[in-house]
Amino acid sequence: MTRTEPPAPGHAADTPALRLMNLALHGLFFALLGVLLVRGTVGGDLGAGALATAAALAVVYAAGGPVGRIRDSRAWAWLWLGAVVLLWIALTLQHPEFCYLAFPLHFLCLHLLPVRRAVAAVAGLTLIVVAAQAGTAGGLTTAKVLGPVAGAAVALLTAYGYAALYRESRERQRLIDDLMRTRGELAATQREAGRLAERQRLAREIHDTLAQGLSSIVLLARAAESALPADPATAASRIHEVGRTASANLAEARRFVHALTPPALDDVTLTEALRRLAQGASADFHLDGEPHPLPVEAEVALLRLTQEALANAVRHARAGRIAVTLAYLDDEVTLDVFDDGVGFDPRARSGGGRRTFGLHGMRERIAALGGSLTVESAPGEGTAVAAALPLQATVPAEAGAR
Repeated sequence: MTRTEPPAPGHAADTPALRLMNLALHGLFFALLGVLLVRGTVGGDLGAGALATAAALAVVYAAGGPVGRIRDSRAWAWLWLGAVVLLWIALTLQHPEFCYLAFPLHFLCLHLLPVRRAVAAVAGLTLIVVAAQAGTAGGLTTAKVLGPVAGAAVALLTAYGYAALYRESRERQRLIDDLMRTRGELAATQREAGRLAERQRLAREIHDTLAQGLSSIVLLARAAESALPADPATAASRIHEVGRTASANLAEARRFVHALTPPALDDVTLTEALRRLAQGASADFHLDGEPHPLPVEAEVALLRLTQEALANAVRHARAGRIAVTLAYLDDEVTLDVFDDGVGFDPRARSGGGRRTFGLHGMRERIAALGGSLTVESAPGEGTAVAAALPLQATVPAEAGAR
């Protein structure tokens, strides 16, 4: 059948509710037509001409479904509606009881025609019904006028009420589509933020592990080269250190790829790992308070911080004394790395190179755990790096669950 639409032609009936209303409307037409045919046939009031007209009306009306041009073309739909109305008029003039079919025809006009034409068509159908009723027994009465007018009014109010609901449904669907699109954009933004965060994490890991190890290898190789051939023993020692550093760096790279904890924390506590780092850099290590287990993220952050601070002190500061202090307090864990080297200006970021990137990476690591990082330095006055992690950020998850 031709699709039932709201008074704005051109919209597709593509929802279950619209399809159900189509079926209800067309079912009403055929039900009324069947009842009137049965009644007229049983009463013997229908002649051959009326039966032929009724059959033609049923066939033409049913053609609104299978004929594609009628379903998809406004012009063909109007031609189809005109043929249906003309056949109905002919049938009503022969047998006035068929004027009851005007009610479903009202809806067809309201759904297929523009607003002004639809109202005019409904008024015209109503006048035809009144005229047909005037030719029945008893002539034209008030009831025979008010009945068709009331039916037309009900059809108009129902159609426009449905149109309002249809517009509201379309607006709601538009809002839902906007929401789904916004949710998709938000998900894409979150994925991009996660990707950028992972890139920053990888950059920090590479700087704190592979880059530092490779830099150490370069320095040791130069020292070995300068010791040859005058001091073979020193050169051999430096070459041994190169091999040891390269092996440690390889282990870091493998563990880094598998996103596991640093090898320096394998089977040892954070305190022991920091003590080894300090000894490797000829630094003093101090422990204050009673050590307790920390989450892997906190231990890794403090380990990387110590590595970066010691690397800066050894390579850039030319320090005579370096001190590392790990303190377990009541409400936080602190780490301090001090050296008496040449110092630098922390505010001078331009041209800072590796040191500037290292400081930025350290701050990001500590800030990600809710902690704070302070770097105090000045040219000729040494450098002090102090980090503090609050207790709630360093309590292991299994401990907090107990």
